[in-house]
Amino acid sequence: MRFSRDWLGDFVELPDDTEELARRLTAAGLAVDTVEKTADVDSVLDIDVTTNRVDAMNHLGLAREIAVLYGLPLREPAAAVPEGGEETTAAVRVAIEDPELCSRYVARVVRGVAVGPSPDWLARRLRAIGQRPINNVVDATNYVLWELGQPLHGFDLAQIAGAEIRVRRARAGETLVTLDGEERKLTPEMLVIADSGHPVALAGVMGGEQSEVGPGTKDVLLESAWFDPRSVRATAKALGMHTDACHRFERGVDPELQARAAARAAALVAEAGGGT
Repeated sequence: MRFSRDWLGDFVELPDDTEELARRLTAAGLAVDTVEKTADVDSVLDIDVTTNRVDAMNHLGLAREIAVLYGLPLREPAAAVPEGGEETTAAVRVAIEDPELCSRYVARVVRGVAVGPSPDWLARRLRAIGQRPINNVVDATNYVLWELGQPLHGFDLAQIAGAEIRVRRARAGETLVTLDGEERKLTPEMLVIADSGHPVALAGVMGGEQSEVGPGTKDVLLESAWFDPRSVRATAKALGMHTDACHRFERGVDPELQARAAARAAALVAEAGGGT
């Protein structure tokens, strides 16, 4: 996994010697394979994060390790978000129909978004760690994934039938065209995110093409949830899929992180897209 030194510096005062930092991290069990410079004069550490360290698969988590190694304070990212006058519950209804497989589902709505390219600083940081910028909404969710460790997903709210989200198991015969353009045949063992009529995402794995955020999107529904690791692993394996999201859900994300990550993503979307 690639980590930006510039990004890590938001959270902890880094030593000047990056090579020494790499040696200290390696000795602590986070093996640094390479240190390289980017075109933006940022140093990138390529680290072999073991599967039991999902807490370190993000910049804040790695910064926490560095803070401990050097006895330094950790600076947490801001979690507050300016609120509009409308309640989220007035914009969308959420029902968790299978609490064993989804114990928490946080939804935030950002209205009046102008979907377009991300600000340079955001796109630059994503490129540094090997992520391709897509648009300001998708990039904001990917940014929070790599900053805090919580996978998120953005829906075009206008494409959510009935303005409702149902977290349920798939029904026999249901299918979903995922964001990669592939039609997926679903089984009742799979957890999905559905609107009032049909599935719109594979829980913890990938969103659906029909509700994708695109140039015509005005209102964005942000999802931040906790999904059962075994359920996500089984769905991804059955469908032959692997994503950054399921890589983390399969290993167990922090069950207390969802609301904070949703607020952080909503603030970034509003900032980058001019929404409320």
